[in-house]
Amino acid sequence: MPSNALEEFYTKLAIEPGAAGPPDQQREIGHFNVFDVAVLMHRRQERPPMTFDRRPFVKISLVAGRSRIEYADQHVEVTRYALWFATSRVPYRWQPHDQEQRGYFCIFTEEFLRPGQGSALLEELPVLQPGACPVLLLTPVQYTAIEVIFEKMTREMASGYAYKYDLLRNYLWELIHAGQKLQPAPVPAAAHNASARLSAQFAELLERQFPLATPQQQLGLRTARDYADALAVHVNHLNRVLKETTGHTTTALIGSRVAQEAKMLLKQTTWTVSEIADSLGYADTAHFCNFFKRQTGVAPGSFRD
Repeated sequence: MPSNALEEFYTKLAIEPGAAGPPDQQREIGHFNVFDVAVLMHRRQERPPMTFDRRPFVKISLVAGRSRIEYADQHVEVTRYALWFATSRVPYRWQPHDQEQRGYFCIFTEEFLRPGQGSALLEELPVLQPGACPVLLLTPVQYTAIEVIFEKMTREMASGYAYKYDLLRNYLWELIHAGQKLQPAPVPAAAHNASARLSAQFAELLERQFPLATPQQQLGLRTARDYADALAVHVNHLNRVLKETTGHTTTALIGSRVAQEAKMLLKQTTWTVSEIADSLGYADTAHFCNFFKRQTGVAPGSFRD
C-alpha cells in the first residue's frame, strides 16, 4: 500500500502512523495492524463520520453493538454481533448507531498475507470473492471465539518477539478460515460440467472489469458479444448456458453489474453523470440515463440526491 494511503488512513483515525503503525522492519513484507474499536470510538466524537469509499487494503472487523454496515449498493443492520470482510474492490462504510460499540478490526495489504503472492492469493479466497457474504451476523459463542483471535493479535503487536509478524500472519489465516467456515454453505451443483465452468468464467471476467478508478478509465468489455469473444465461444452458446445456470441472459447479467457500478460511482464520487456515462461506455448521457432508470426505477440525478 502506498505510504500516502497509509498516512491518510491513520490521519482519519487521529493516530500518528509512526506511533501505531508497524516498525520499519515490516516495510518489506507489507503492512498489518490491529485496532480496538472501543478505543477508536472514544476518539470518534472529535472526528467526522466515516466516508463511503474504497480503501487500498483488506479490512476484517469484529463488532459488537448496534450499527449499520454499508457495502456496494447494499447494507446490513447489526443489532448484536458481526464479522465483516472488506476489500479494495468494493466501497464500504460503518455507521455506529451509538457509542456503545466494542470489538476489533485489522487491516493488511495483499503483500503481508503471503509475500510475493498477494493479489493472486486474495482472488482465490472464497470469503473475499464478489459473490461471498461479506457481513456475517454472529452468535455470542461465535463472537467470543473470534474475539480470542483478535486478542492474540493485539498482544503480539505489542510484543518484542523477533518473529512476531510470522505469528501474526498465522493468526490472520486463522481469522480468515474462521470467517470462511461461517459462510453460508453453497448449494451443490448437480455436476461440475462444461456449462458450470463457462458460467464461472463469465462471472469472473465480468467482475474483473471493475472497479473504475478514474473518469478516464473505460469499461473494457460491454456487450454479450465482447464477452463471448473473450471466452472464445459463440454468443448464442454463452447466452444459452447463462440462461440455464443463472436464469438470466448475458445482457441482463452485464446490465445488472454495470448498474451496480453506476450506483457506487454516483454515491461515492463527484464524477458528473456525463463522466460516469462515458466511463461505462455510453455514447451519450441520455442513453445512460434511460438505462439507469430501467435498472433502478429512478434517474441518476435523483439517485445521487
